[in-house]
Amino acid sequence: FADEVVGTLARLFAYVGTLALFAILGLAALGQLPDLRGDEPAPGKGWSVADRSHPAFALSRLDSSEKTASYTILRHPEGGRRDVMRWTGAADKPVAELDIYREGGEFDVTRPATMDLAVRMGLNAASSLEQAGLIETKFGLVALFRPVAAAEGARACLGYLKRNEEPGLQISGFSCQGDTLPAQRAAIACTLNRLTLLTSGNEPK
Repeated sequence: FADEVVGTLARLFAYVGTLALFAILGLAALGQLPDLRGDEPAPGKGWSVADRSHPAFALSRLDSSEKTASYTILRHPEGGRRDVMRWTGAADKPVAELDIYREGGEFDVTRPATMDLAVRMGLNAASSLEQAGLIETKFGLVALFRPVAAAEGARACLGYLKRNEEPGLQISGFSCQGDTLPAQRAAIACTLNRLTLLTSGNEPK
């Protein structure tokens, strides 16, 4: 009986050891999964291009010949997503941009949104923007911004920003189309009114 007990315990230890080995190998394999997920950004990194994600937005076209110059999707490890449409003119100089930002855990409420907007408009981070009125769109009132007189430089672009609290969503961008302020206001309103949602994925809000 003692020999049987010793033999059973020996087999039990062998089984437990084998299961532990399989568990260790399984955990090691799971540790490699983030590298195989395609569009999932690696932990600890900032924004990265999600080449395999599908566009979630589009602009209804007024002219069949009109095309979006580029559509870039960026993802953040903490859940943020940016869908960026950009149009360029001569010498690949940006003439307009539309950024739809679905906020994640990386969103910093203390960082002025106009700081990023100034950089995207071709200005440096130290440049200041001043309010340039409001426009009425299908998303409600949208605030407009332009460089202050001391920082205008050669470019005369008009920025815009619309933020929604729930769900956390921010629509922003700029337009350099039009020689006058009314023309730029009209161009921005037209762009926003033509924005449509293609798919919400797993975010029905």
